[in-house]
Amino acid sequence: MRTINTDVIINTVRDMCINANLYLAEDMENKLKDAAVNEDGALGKQILDQLIENLKIAGEEKIPICQDTGMAVFFVNVGQDLHIEGMNLTEAINEGVRQGYKEGYLRKSVVEDPLLRVNTGDNTPAIIHYDIVPGDKLEITIAPKGFGSENMSKVYMLKPADGEDGVKEAVIDAVKNAGPNACPPLVIGVGLGGDFELAAKMAKKALTRNANSHSDHEHIARIERELLETINNTGIGPGGLGGKTTALAVNIESYATHIAGMPLAVNMCCHVNRHMTKIL
Repeated sequence: MRTINTDVIINTVRDMCINANLYLAEDMENKLKDAAVNEDGALGKQILDQLIENLKIAGEEKIPICQDTGMAVFFVNVGQDLHIEGMNLTEAINEGVRQGYKEGYLRKSVVEDPLLRVNTGDNTPAIIHYDIVPGDKLEITIAPKGFGSENMSKVYMLKPADGEDGVKEAVIDAVKNAGPNACPPLVIGVGLGGDFELAAKMAKKALTRNANSHSDHEHIARIERELLETINNTGIGPGGLGGKTTALAVNIESYATHIAGMPLAVNMCCHVNRHMTKIL
């Protein structure tokens, strides 16, 4: 049995909050640079070049790559042979968020009640998804999520008879309805299967996948490639101002489901698809 103190977790989460908001993951930065080279539209290319310049300035001046520094979302894998001492784990993660958003001068965007709308002042509470896994490690993935793209997300309760065509139509429908509002170019996370809430969780987690990766299931990987091509043929383009770079990646996570249903969730993120992982 391995033991870890929550002081280590707090410090790690604090640093992750800051770094994820200042520096875009390498896979995402490379996708943007490739898109700028391959974009045919003059305006689209100009926008992509500006986004790349923004990344450079943010890194050099240690300022956020987007003013919406997001609601802190975590996917946490807890090894079943790990003993955590000190604070409650959820409280420790929230303390790390509190310190990170204050010390990093990141925008605090969380209100304590959906209707009363009073800001908590420290960007807590975070949204935390836990999984118990084999081993004695603690794997923490952070995905600060801005709400410009979050507000464009959709859940569809498809029928089994809708099949593959229905899945594609729903994803494309969500992207077209979002138009410029999700700040393209996008990464599109899709959750397919499970039930109502698991589909949404999978869609969010899909955004944390490497942008160059594909599903381990060949038929799902094929759908990912076909959807990306179709979406980039919509002409929405960077900033919604036209071009062939509407999306940088389509990531689909799938799970078993009930014989009577086929839940589908689409969670979009703009080019500021922030995520990073630490293993303790």
